[in-house]
Amino acid sequence: MDHKRIRNFCIIAHVDHGKSTLADRMLQLTSTISERDMQDQLLDGMDLERERGVTIKASAVRMKYEYQGQEYLINLIDTPGHVDFTYEVSRALQACEGAVLVVDASQGIEAQTLTNVYLALEQDLEIIPVINKIDLPAARPDDIAQEVADLIGVPEEEILRISAKSGIGVAEVLHAVIERVPPPRDELGVPLRAMVFDSHYDSYKGVIAYVRLFDGSVNRKNVLKLMATNARFEPIEIGIFNPNMQQIDSLQAGQVGYIATGLKTVRECRVGDTITLRDGGATQALPGYDPAKPMVFAGIYPTENDDYQELKDALEKLQLNDAALIYEPENSQALNFGFRVGFLGLFHMEIVQERLEREYDIDIIVTAPSVKYRVIKHNDSVIEIDSPAQLPDESVVEAIEEPWMDVQIYTPQDYIGAIMDLTMKKRGVYGTMEYLDATRVILHFEMPLSEIIVDYYDRLKSASRGYASLDYAFKEYRAENLVKMDVLVNGEPLDALSLIVHRDHAYDKGQKLITKLKDLIPRQMFVIPIQAAVGKKILSRANVKALRKDVLAKCYGGDVTRKKKLLEKQKKGKKRMKMVGNVEVPQEAFMSLLSLDND
Repeated sequence: MDHKRIRNFCIIAHVDHGKSTLADRMLQLTSTISERDMQDQLLDGMDLERERGVTIKASAVRMKYEYQGQEYLINLIDTPGHVDFTYEVSRALQACEGAVLVVDASQGIEAQTLTNVYLALEQDLEIIPVINKIDLPAARPDDIAQEVADLIGVPEEEILRISAKSGIGVAEVLHAVIERVPPPRDELGVPLRAMVFDSHYDSYKGVIAYVRLFDGSVNRKNVLKLMATNARFEPIEIGIFNPNMQQIDSLQAGQVGYIATGLKTVRECRVGDTITLRDGGATQALPGYDPAKPMVFAGIYPTENDDYQELKDALEKLQLNDAALIYEPENSQALNFGFRVGFLGLFHMEIVQERLEREYDIDIIVTAPSVKYRVIKHNDSVIEIDSPAQLPDESVVEAIEEPWMDVQIYTPQDYIGAIMDLTMKKRGVYGTMEYLDATRVILHFEMPLSEIIVDYYDRLKSASRGYASLDYAFKEYRAENLVKMDVLVNGEPLDALSLIVHRDHAYDKGQKLITKLKDLIPRQMFVIPIQAAVGKKILSRANVKALRKDVLAKCYGGDVTRKKKLLEKQKKGKKRMKMVGNVEVPQEAFMSLLSLDND
């Protein structure tokens, strides 16, 4: 097909603003999928995506549509909506020439929407604004249209008003895509350059790369290579998404499709990499490639030690489909053998945890999440640690640096005070405040990532009755007065409960943690002391009372020395038991680290 009749676009929206529903209606309208095969959230293949209403993995689909007597080829690239997957979104945007911006008519612009709009503007995409859910009782299409017009500088009359659920106005969206989105450049006479915007693993065909061709063409006979990883391969299959994978002979510049590489791990075919010919290929890769960097780390342990190998196999299989997931073996005094796992963010961690339990049927214990710290030693050497247990002795440490984020919060002005109070308690530094309109503001803060990942999002939603939305991006590493706080149970340090905290907050957090653990650790036949300590200094202590057997029950009457003798005998037994007794620490104890600030 003539490249002038090809359109590549994506849909950007906040979670639950109707992105997947609009994609469904487009598939129906273009007869890409028959009514018999139609189902809600068709492009969201995972059960988790359907249940949560969130797109986790990008997907693509090719649609044919007749407009003004000519047939057009329209490629829709569906992008994830969550802040954890911003890098994947940026790659999907680079594969397009236009973006449909979907905004909920009752909720207006949210933080993640704006972030994705800025990403689209950076890629110089044509943005088509759409107000969705206009048939809801709480819809305010005129107010929201004014908000969007002010944001991206388009006339209000150009903003489309639709209801994706009932199909109102969906045809107008397709017409706007054809009229406003420019066709791809015609670059057939130059060496192949195809960008990988997503990939998944297939047990028969190896890694299947989702690609957008910018230059040249590709067929089954070409020998190809990936420019960042230098992996070489011959394509097993080339095809398009229709919406299921459909094999074709070749792909041309401007088209979107897939290449089955036969490679055995997703690590060899990363999102953002450039595919070219092995011989006589392009010398310069497409811009923007960046290996995904985990930001949040947690320990994952099987509840039964016998399940260790099963957990290892499950993580290996998950990693085949998720290149951002990294893990390495770790052992803990309290939890035995497990893995230290790196995630893109808290939502990514939640998804992995749920998939391990649901798809692989493994009972796991997940420790509280932590971030990657930089430790500068007195000899000027720098080490990176992602677990408090790895922190070297205080005597050799010059400074500890932690990641700080740029945070944007969108909120109605009624909740500014509560949000500022919450953020300042979490060591946030106030930046600026902008008014979007008469009632909505954007608050800019700088804040440590370690404070965001614990319970900040939940508490922000509570403080704003669910109206505020949050977005954050990495800013820099900053040296702070940080210390390692150990938890000792029965005199033994529990490495899995250790925390790296700010020195000013150590006493307060230690007290709260010990109070919670006192209620969570089950009572034994002997007294269990629980302590929070920084170095040799004990910050807080509580005792879990012993279960007592009434040894005096059979002793009535007679001299008091008989009672004393029985109590002394019991005391010796408890002392001996305490020396050899083991204390079981339940999963709730590790989870208590996530809610230290809730009281």
